[in-house]
Amino acid sequence: MRSFPLPIALTARLSPVVVLAAAGWALSSGPLAAPEASDKEPTGKTASQQSPTAPSETQAVKTYAAAPEPCDALSAATVKSLVPGAKTAGKEIPSTDSDLRRTCSWNALKGYDYRWLDVSFEVLDSDEAAEKSYSGRLAEKSGGGAVPGVGDAAYSVVNLTTEDKQDTREGVVVARAANALVIVTYNGSDFESKKAPSTDVINKGAIKAAKEAVAALGKARG
Repeated sequence: MRSFPLPIALTARLSPVVVLAAAGWALSSGPLAAPEASDKEPTGKTASQQSPTAPSETQAVKTYAAAPEPCDALSAATVKSLVPGAKTAGKEIPSTDSDLRRTCSWNALKGYDYRWLDVSFEVLDSDEAAEKSYSGRLAEKSGGGAVPGVGDAAYSVVNLTTEDKQDTREGVVVARAANALVIVTYNGSDFESKKAPSTDVINKGAIKAAKEAVAALGKARG
């Protein structure tokens, strides 16, 4: 069988992806100086007569405390159907903060058909933060549409790119479940025909993986 070199864009994707997580810090200020004591007895209510102190605010409990194992998110049958020839165990991409974000990748070239699949989990501090991140990702995409029945909200978009006369079609599904996001990227090419799989094939494959990943997230609920 002849060897067909991968296009530059696809070759680049084979290098490890390093996900950077930004660290935050808290600033505190010193207490104010105590006022001078008064010679006169207070005429108002005593400390014991003051209104009771308002209850302290408690931090909201997060639905998801940490990202689950991404390489366990999909069944072996799903991996085999979406990425023929790939090792079903997948390969986790190194992350600087595995509690915040974890990603697993599967890719394989079987005959002339190439497939790549990523599944990522991203856990944020609150539902509101996840909603903001989800909306921001949605604003960056053009086209696509909502995916009902996946998490609290989900959308998918499929795009076609061409490089060196080789077509590659890529689908992305982003889903939000409480304070977590699930991001699935699925693409494919045919190096014999120079064509790409149909939009329907890529879109349905990405959505199938997203549904399983959201279900896996629910099982790992903290």
